[in-house]
Amino acid sequence: MRIGLLSDTHSYLHPRIREYFAECDEIWHAGDVGDIRVLDELKKMKPVRGVYGNIDGRDVRHEFPENLHFNCEGVSVLMTHIGGYPPRYNKRTRPMVRKERPGLFITGHSHILKIMHDPEDKKVLHINPGAAGKVGFHKVPTIVRFTLENGKVSDMQVIELRKDEA
Repeated sequence: MRIGLLSDTHSYLHPRIREYFAECDEIWHAGDVGDIRVLDELKKMKPVRGVYGNIDGRDVRHEFPENLHFNCEGVSVLMTHIGGYPPRYNKRTRPMVRKERPGLFITGHSHILKIMHDPEDKKVLHINPGAAGKVGFHKVPTIVRFTLENGKVSDMQVIELRKDEA
């Protein structure tokens, strides 16, 4: 299963996302969708899973939960918008991560691209895809693609989106 992962679109969908996620089977959004039309456009491309973020209104919160825990291709996935980073998870997510021990812990919020294993539990791979939108302090919008197969994560790709293409 090929996954396209993004976060913090803040009501903006970069025109190249359709191209970059064309080969993906699903799109996952780690919160701060902004305008519900962004979610509608993503759903036209591929099936979408995700969580709402702190800026999201009722419309997005109606579509997405605050936390999402599921299994995909033998990988346990835990997704939330604000989660902290390994091993300094926030007070809300620390017990979830320690209890569930997901193979993937996905967050957004910080606008900082980060992919790292939890030093206290190497089983947990944390991914924050950075911010795909225009709003925020990030200089380069980013998205991530990867493959899930037989309980493993592979083919991790970080894609930088050029602002001048927007």
